[in-house]
Order: sequence, then C-alpha cells, then structure tokens
Amino acid sequence: MHNDAPQTPTEVLDAGTCWDLLRGVSVGHLAVLVDGYPEVFPVNFKVDQQSVVFRTGEGTKLRAAGGPLAVALEADGHDTSQAWSVLVKGRAVILDPSEELLTGAGLTLFPWQAGEKDHFVRIVPTAVSGRRFTITSPLTWWNHVGHAAGRGTA
Repeated sequence: MHNDAPQTPTEVLDAGTCWDLLRGVSVGHLAVLVDGYPEVFPVNFKVDQQSVVFRTGEGTKLRAAGGPLAVALEADGHDTSQAWSVLVKGRAVILDPSEELLTGAGLTLFPWQAGEKDHFVRIVPTAVSGRRFTITSPLTWWNHVGHAAGRGTA
C-alpha cells in the first residue's frame, strides 16, 4: 500500500528549530534500557538551556536513567497541516536540587501523576534531530484501503 498523492518533502530540522519546538510542549517519551530491553516512559519535561530536565520518583525510570547507558527523549506535535518530531539523545544526570534548579526549570516542572517526584534528571544531549512534514489527508489512504480490500475476491 502506498500513497500516490504528490508528497511534500520531509523537512530536516536544525538544532535551533528542534529546541524551539521542544520549548512549546511539555510531554515526551523517555527511552531507556532495562535489563537489555528498551522501555519507554511518558515524562513531563522542560528545556533548560540546551538540555532537557524532568522530575521522577524512585523506581525503574530513575535507576535506568541514572545508569551508564545512553537515553533518548522524543516529543512531537502538530497543527492542522503539519506534524513534527524531535529526538534528543544523550546521557542522563541525576541532579541535586539546587537553588538555581528550583528557581529555573524546576519551578514550573509539574508532573501529571501524583506521588513523590523528588528527583530531577537532566538529559545532556549528544545529538538533537528532528523532522517536520505535511499531514496527508486520510482520504488519500482510504482509497488504497478500499482497493486492497477488493483484491482476491470474486
């Protein structure tokens, strides 16, 4: 199944645009390795300078993020005609709750889930990448689904 409609090329975003887009959203997906397998957690985050900070409690996410392996955070968004996705790869550092942190990014970082979220984690990026593309009308795909369903029937 493929899309025969004219396609607008996917735009590869520069780092500055990626950071600007990340500043406009507050929820992303944190990817970590746990026992050799990827796990993904939704997190509320804030951009702080050229890094990402989130809060969490004790548990799998904190243990994995505080380990020696790289992590990734993905966030995306859309409007009526375009969608975008940004990926931040790097190392996670568990922060001490300093005055600077608590009056900066930590001041407005409110997790959605109740409970103790006393740990702040910063993702120090080694790579930031993103892309933006035009959203295709669902009717473009509907035609292909209808044709595919009719194949092989008498």
